[in-house]
Amino acid sequence: MTASDRAAQLVRIAAEAAGDKLADDILAYDVSEQLVITDAFVLCSAPNDRQVRAIVDEVEKRLREEADAKPVRREGEREGRWVLLDYADVIVHIQHEEDRLFYALERLWKDCPLIALPDGVNAHMEQRARAVGSASE
Repeated sequence: MTASDRAAQLVRIAAEAAGDKLADDILAYDVSEQLVITDAFVLCSAPNDRQVRAIVDEVEKRLREEADAKPVRREGEREGRWVLLDYADVIVHIQHEEDRLFYALERLWKDCPLIALPDGVNAHMEQRARAVGSASE
């Protein structure tokens, strides 16, 4: 079994929304073989609480506008360090980069297939890496 077409649509929209708000290391896993509660996880991070909240707001807005999707559950918004948005078919994890390193969800789900994301979702990270590389030369 693989993630549903609906899950793939939600993953794409969530990843693009996160990328538009400069989220770091955006990944998506097809967890449909491992879990019965959802088809996919989207993971991303940000360097501070304010940016975590901005990403959350953009993901919710775009999923509502483009897919008529509303979260069935939200967790962690008050602290702003790890916000979980549960859309039933997809769960979006938006984490402060320190929490992402500590909890290492990628390690837990490494046996699940990655879902291909649209080109450019992580483009800002590549540009940042090039800028840092050229500045150190």
